[in-house]
Amino acid sequence: MSAVLQFLTVFAASLIGACVVVGFYALGTRLLAVAGRALFVEPAEFTDAITVITPEQAAKAQKKAEKARRKSPLSDGRKRAALTGAYACFVLCGAAVLYGLYLIIPYFHH
Repeated sequence: MSAVLQFLTVFAASLIGACVVVGFYALGTRLLAVAGRALFVEPAEFTDAITVITPEQAAKAQKKAEKARRKSPLSDGRKRAALTGAYACFVLCGAAVLYGLYLIIPYFHH
């Protein structure tokens, strides 16, 4: 197999793998939001941060996420299905990463 063909194979596998991981993560995050479990991460203080939100802004964002969760038009069964789908997407995302490591690690022994 020529070096160019090997390079193209690795390039294609990397591109497809990255799309799969990002796609499943994005879909999982969307399903979490649909299920009424919007992600809210407390802001961290970094000395070199470009933007830091104030505690008031953080409280406002938390309140908005809670309001959106209460206003969801989905039934409890659909919310549960969306939550299950979100967790399945995160599992598939992790499985794709682990499979990539499985493909790479045996070559370190040579």
